[in-house]
Amino acid sequence: MTLIRPTAETAGASGPARRPAAGRAVALLVLVAVAALIPLLGPRPALDGTGEAAAPGVGGIALLRAALFAALCVPAGELFAARLARRVPGAPLEHAPRSWAPHAAAAGFVAALGLASVVATGNLLPHHLSDMDVGGLYQTRDGKLALLEVNAFLAAGLCARSRRPAAQAWPLAAVALAEALRAHPAPEHGPLVGSGLTLVHVICAALWTGGLLHVLRMLRAWRTSSKAAEAADAAGAALLGLYARVAAVLFAALTATGVWSALRRMPPGTVLHQLTATSYGRTLLAKLALVAAVAVLALLARLRLRRAADRLGACVPARGEVVALGLVVAVSGLLTALPLPIRWS
Repeated sequence: MTLIRPTAETAGASGPARRPAAGRAVALLVLVAVAALIPLLGPRPALDGTGEAAAPGVGGIALLRAALFAALCVPAGELFAARLARRVPGAPLEHAPRSWAPHAAAAGFVAALGLASVVATGNLLPHHLSDMDVGGLYQTRDGKLALLEVNAFLAAGLCARSRRPAAQAWPLAAVALAEALRAHPAPEHGPLVGSGLTLVHVICAALWTGGLLHVLRMLRAWRTSSKAAEAADAAGAALLGLYARVAAVLFAALTATGVWSALRRMPPGTVLHQLTATSYGRTLLAKLALVAAVAVLALLARLRLRRAADRLGACVPARGEVVALGLVVAVSGLLTALPLPIRWS
């Protein structure tokens, strides 16, 4: 099995070959639109009947944070997948796909700048430039973290276009650290524990999501650019298998840190009630359902990967896994913008 469909010459006509590609492009656009609508439309049904009040502009804030998470996943995944590819014997590394890291850094910079403007307006969406107190960003903890993310994405973009793109790992790590600190303010009970859990969670999520995306892009680039199709397929199957083994560890870390973080915010005796009675719990429940779907798709990919006769058939569920992970990122952006059900004893 190959990673691409027959070309126009092998299919015998240009029409049948182009229709599936056009269909995939339309489906991708629809899925991207759905992912973008989740943060915008999610707050209303999540808050309905809970008695909670969300901050003004929560939909826009959720969308900006989802964009920031996605911008973190793409370059981190590229670095991770490239490192795995160097461990595959005979891999055609010279046929690497074009990097999306500079574009992701630009998107992350815009999203971080938008979130910084929200902080500068007192956690409200600014309507005029005069509404923002830019100088006040340097005087508050949230403001400093927001500026750190803006500068980190700017540095990541410069590193991505330099001769040593691997250097962008440091500013990307700064973004992950800033998100971990932002999610757990100082008044919280045990903020360092919470920040540590979130840091591990964010890093593992970025490597898993972005890594799988870039692995699939590398497999397609190898297959379409390499003259030795069989050798490219063998290297692609080896890379996918190597990623699957590492992804299992990432999934275990994600599950452990996610469950621990949820139990810190929702005491064990109230979890079942808060999963349906609070906006945070409802959104978390939706995220858990998506993660369960991702786990099933990952298991299907792993089972197909073990079949020597059709090892690259694992790409089919893996593509579905990437789509589901994109929806998880969108829901995560919404989750960070909703009121937290924190009841510390």
